[in-house]
Amino acid sequence: MSETSERPAALVELRVLEGPNLYFPRAAIKLTLDVTALAQAPEAEVRRLAERLGIGSLRADAPMSGFRQRSLARLVTRLVRKVAAESGTARLGVRVRPTSQHERIVVAYPWRDRNRARALGEAVASVIDGLGSTDVGVLVEEAARHVASAERGPGPTTIRPRVPVVAVTGTNGKTTTSRMIAHIAREAGHHVGWSNTDGIYVDGVQVESGDYSGPSGAGRVLAHREVDFAVTETARGGILLKGIGLVSNDVSVVTNVTADHLGQQGIDTVDQLAEVKGVVPRITKKTGWAVLNADDPRVFAMRLTTPARPWVFSRDSDSPALREVLNGHGRATTIIDGWITVLEGSRADALVEVADVPMTLSGLSRFNVENALAAASAALAAGIDRQYVVAGLTSFRPDPEHNPGRMNLFSMGEVTVVMDLAHNEAGLEAMIEIMRGVRAPGRRLLLGLGAVGDRQDDLLEMLGEIAARDADVVAIGHKEKYLRGRTQEELEGLLRAGAERVGVTDIEAYPTELDSLQALLKQAEPGDVVGLMCHAERQQVYDWLAAQGAIADTPEQLREKVRRADGRA
Repeated sequence: MSETSERPAALVELRVLEGPNLYFPRAAIKLTLDVTALAQAPEAEVRRLAERLGIGSLRADAPMSGFRQRSLARLVTRLVRKVAAESGTARLGVRVRPTSQHERIVVAYPWRDRNRARALGEAVASVIDGLGSTDVGVLVEEAARHVASAERGPGPTTIRPRVPVVAVTGTNGKTTTSRMIAHIAREAGHHVGWSNTDGIYVDGVQVESGDYSGPSGAGRVLAHREVDFAVTETARGGILLKGIGLVSNDVSVVTNVTADHLGQQGIDTVDQLAEVKGVVPRITKKTGWAVLNADDPRVFAMRLTTPARPWVFSRDSDSPALREVLNGHGRATTIIDGWITVLEGSRADALVEVADVPMTLSGLSRFNVENALAAASAALAAGIDRQYVVAGLTSFRPDPEHNPGRMNLFSMGEVTVVMDLAHNEAGLEAMIEIMRGVRAPGRRLLLGLGAVGDRQDDLLEMLGEIAARDADVVAIGHKEKYLRGRTQEELEGLLRAGAERVGVTDIEAYPTELDSLQALLKQAEPGDVVGLMCHAERQQVYDWLAAQGAIADTPEQLREKVRRADGRA
């Protein structure tokens, strides 16, 4: 294959993963290959090809079957190793995975020299393209020459951290949890750098904006020499598309795993998503701690695949998962008699009352109670003294200053406004839980419903169903910048279809999030709660609320609203 040849037809995608990833704990190449010709070929032809590659016996199985796909995975593994060996790489780790499409498979192998590693992927695809017209031995020889002649190129950019790193992942709560950990570390006097979906922050100041939940975020944080403590938010997309930017972390946190972004990058089920999230604790140092949600079975199972010591958290102090970990010399953080409490062996250390942690809204927010448990665990696991952990938990607030875009509450006269990302089912249910918890007796919930386009149809319909089921008034607010391949009409149709399942059809739609909020506030009466699923126009909404005289609720105001809502005021 010459340097000027066209891209092999069999090569659907070649992706360079710069660090630990779903396939290897180090930099790897990921190939998505179209093997339609082999998947459709007669069984005898596939067996002959296997013999030519040195596979003594191979069950070819029926064309286009799941069994054929798995047989081809074995065949392609041998092909990759053969091309690599003949080009000078004697030992190469290769992992091949089937996909939901029988004519496609994913191949991964580690790399040290970028150009040569890419050339190997292209060469393997070219061999697959040539099968049927040229002898496989000739194709392999030509492919090997192409690889051997390629320049080596640069090596991986994976960083070996010079400071303690806490890596946070999960479906819901990772941004809030990472912000809480960073806040606690600053209380302890650290110069803290952290990366998340909003940007890069150093000591609370945003130095770069953008989504830095991928591998580049860690590098940008650690490039600041004054940083002596790092917190990195690690999202699904970053792991799958680029790998993790660090060789290891000192403490990992997995908040939970729920359905989100399914049907993308070959991840079709929640179990597969959990496998992706599990990469973060798998690269935690043996001397470190993996902080895991004991109430989520998929997350709790990650204790079996991490080299680190387990530190679990649960709202249930009698959880069997806690007992198991404590019996195995791990640690746990839970709630006992209303106190956030750390357990080690038979010892119990009560840190702070849940009601005194503003993010929990006097314990009302189940998800934020769990986020507080996770943050306290991670900070202690990272060696921060308990007094600073307590100080950080009690001073971190659910407002635009400390936690922008995540469960922010405002008073606008006698109406409460709740803003949250609420990007999936679990997030929306958590938001409605908060709205109910601060609603005056007998008053209504009004919800600005919206979603980004890269969600499966059933998830979008479920968001519409939850909104219509739980809110008294619903208005759709579109997110033009986040349609991601869909039209507004398509997105709106799916949300309406979900609402119709519970008999709600009278839903107005507005071109922006702010428009929907304004329309709902015009209908709101004293004691009502207006919620907005805000993703695209956070700053515009903040500015408009401020111009209307809305004020972010203080912890004392939130506590009073909760007391009034449950009749204690």
